[in-house]
Amino acid sequence: MTRILALALTLPLPAMAETFERPIPQPQTDTAEFWFLIGSIALVVALAAVQILVSRR
Repeated sequence: MTRILALALTLPLPAMAETFERPIPQPQTDTAEFWFLIGSIALVVALAAVQILVSRR
């Protein structure tokens, strides 16, 4: 009996739950845009290198 009571007291109650708040997207910074540009260029270069290596076979 005491185990059931202890378990009931440790379980979270729905009435105590907080409401869900949607996360607000943050604006993109100049630094993030710069690194996205560098990553995009690196991806295109890597794809071109793979195309050259595959076409030689």
